[in-house]
Amino acid sequence: MSAARPLEGIRVLDLTVALAGPYGSQLLGGMGAEVIRVEAPGGGDIARDNPPFVGKDGIHFGARADGEMSLTLLNRGRNKKSITLDLKTERGHALLLRLAEHCDVLIENMSEGTTARLKVDYPAIRAVNPRIVYASIKAFGEPSPYPTLKGVDIIVQALSGIMEATGFADGPPTRIGLPLADLVTPLYAINGILAALIQRGRTGVGQKVEVSMLDCLASLLAEEHFDVFGAAGYPARSGNFHDRLTPFGVYRSQDGHVAIVAFRPDWTAALFDAMGRSELLHDPRFEQREARMRNATALNALIEDWTMGLTCAQIEDQLLDQRGVPCARVRSPKEVLRDPSLFARGAIMHLQHPRFGAVGAVGMGMPIQFSAATAQLDQPVMELGAANAEVYGGLLDLSEHEIAELRRDGII
Repeated sequence: MSAARPLEGIRVLDLTVALAGPYGSQLLGGMGAEVIRVEAPGGGDIARDNPPFVGKDGIHFGARADGEMSLTLLNRGRNKKSITLDLKTERGHALLLRLAEHCDVLIENMSEGTTARLKVDYPAIRAVNPRIVYASIKAFGEPSPYPTLKGVDIIVQALSGIMEATGFADGPPTRIGLPLADLVTPLYAINGILAALIQRGRTGVGQKVEVSMLDCLASLLAEEHFDVFGAAGYPARSGNFHDRLTPFGVYRSQDGHVAIVAFRPDWTAALFDAMGRSELLHDPRFEQREARMRNATALNALIEDWTMGLTCAQIEDQLLDQRGVPCARVRSPKEVLRDPSLFARGAIMHLQHPRFGAVGAVGMGMPIQFSAATAQLDQPVMELGAANAEVYGGLLDLSEHEIAELRRDGII
């Protein structure tokens, strides 16, 4: 790793599984923290069984063979040291506490009550290291208002109201095409961790940081005042259009779809000019923003009548190039994952298998640029337990004989 990483010198004990937790710890690793990821012997992360799998013969969707890894793990497991440890045993628990003594951060996203049952909750960890920042990611908070529910992303989207706000007014609620709760929540968790580390720098004392997936999505939902607009008769779902900002939406063209943003008066005038319909500026339905909001359906139909006669490139030329109106063709995920500018900035990157090299798939990068530091997910995922000797021997000063004994007894 580069010596100029913002979090170099910070050590993280990672007890996470699935996506929300591992993505958060991976970001910390990309910014230079030493992340020690703990899994049960044999592999405790359910993501290890997610197809497709990658091995010496490439990517496939069949059963996982020996030595193969889930593509999911190749994406989420980078920039971490992999160790194994059975926390359900007395010796495993004692080793975990010893590791916590040497760490600045502990991050976990276990099911409600699990950390207390394993005696690795905040009080237990704070007792051995009062300086530690203990970050807890939960689906609904702890205690949960939904104690029988598992924190699956689609369940959180459903409870958050975001699904009801997504889709067309005459259609069903729609799941956002990415696991939004799993991806947004760790960003809040990282903010909390970094803030707590800054405060520890002043006080010398750590603290617990708690985030829940439902809290995070509900907080985002409140950015749009659905309560106010609902009371005024506007539907929660508006499909590809944003009536409050009309003209604002996604319109069909001869060869795809194009997003147009023209709510500013000068942009609206420019759009009408490009359409050859400058007289619409004096149409009482469209003269003022409030009127356009009430007559958004009619205006969007007129705009789409125009866009349907052109290609996306022609629309971009007419609006963006000639008149400065924000406009962009809707790209496919495949196109985005081939964009050289995104690779150049490190937002996405080619994934590597620890033994077999490039796997022919694209993974998440670090979309953060520093002027005086570097940050990137440039260390391939380790094979399970590959850092056992380094961590137990180097950090805890266990002998080779002691490590061999732990391995023999199934503790690691």
